[in-house]
Amino acid sequence: MKAHIAILAGDGIGPEVTAEAVRILRAVAEKFGHAFILDELPFGGTAIDEFNDGLPVHTLKGCLEADGVLLGAIGGPKWGPTAPVRPETALLRLRAELGVYANLRPVAIQPALLEASPIKREYIEGVDLVFVRELTGGIYFGRKTKHEDRATDECAYSVAEVERITRVAGLLAKKRRGKVTQVDKSNVLETSRLWRAVSERIIRDEFSGVSIEHMFVDAAAMHLIRNPRSFDVVLTENLFGDILTDEAAMLAGSLGMLPSAALGDNRRGLYEPIHGSAPDIAGRGVANPCGTILSAALLLRHSLDLETEARAIEAAVSKALAHGARTADIAPRGASALTTRAMGDTILSAL
Repeated sequence: MKAHIAILAGDGIGPEVTAEAVRILRAVAEKFGHAFILDELPFGGTAIDEFNDGLPVHTLKGCLEADGVLLGAIGGPKWGPTAPVRPETALLRLRAELGVYANLRPVAIQPALLEASPIKREYIEGVDLVFVRELTGGIYFGRKTKHEDRATDECAYSVAEVERITRVAGLLAKKRRGKVTQVDKSNVLETSRLWRAVSERIIRDEFSGVSIEHMFVDAAAMHLIRNPRSFDVVLTENLFGDILTDEAAMLAGSLGMLPSAALGDNRRGLYEPIHGSAPDIAGRGVANPCGTILSAALLLRHSLDLETEARAIEAAVSKALAHGARTADIAPRGASALTTRAMGDTILSAL
């Protein structure tokens, strides 16, 4: 297969972890006889510094022409809340331009990392859930006003937006254990009441064999720690999904372990680890590249339909961890840890 993949390394630790994922993709191409064109493009804060735009025209063009987009991380103190141009705005624009509205964030606990989580192993052993987070609506995209004594952020959703993301969750649940948990705050929010009614109707009318339960977001936050094995597919809106998936990362031991896929109605997707740019450790070569490497596996699966290759990457990560490979974020206290590059080497060897 010949495929074009846009690489957006971004800011902070983004270039370090993305470099390891690129090495893995090159190895997969060689091992399985593919031709991957890996096009590295400026994005985020570094693009702002060079072009005064976090999403330059040629970067957007390259992403729209690609079969899939792999992103490292964006942001940092240099481009903070008071900056005139912010990297986060570029990411929201890119998601909208790509038409990716469904963010899949799988949380599957690696057996080798049961002791790395701050949660007791008896609570997390066997956890295998996936978040389906709506990505292009809600409060992040709503109208905003700012005055000297008042600011507003509007949260709005349409029936069509909720219908399409619920169908993604329903299709996923049919391939898994057949259970959707829809998370909202319908006791106080009108948008949540819309979510609850629409998702109930779609699952009931279109997905026989799939059950749906509804849960307030504060209760969901508690149950993610108390009984995470009770979840299969978690369906929720943009803001709630952003927060809950960071909490769920602690089940896996570290933000550095978890990948994500942002999908739309065509095969092109945006893939990135769920962690941020971690400016405090940028340039030190200690970041965990596993989330980015596993995001590359999701790209192969969802955008290129290369299931065997995706599984090979996932198996290589699991094998490296089973043999004791650890970066600092998942290493036992006092134990030696691998560098970003050395972890990449170990996974590459396992592949």
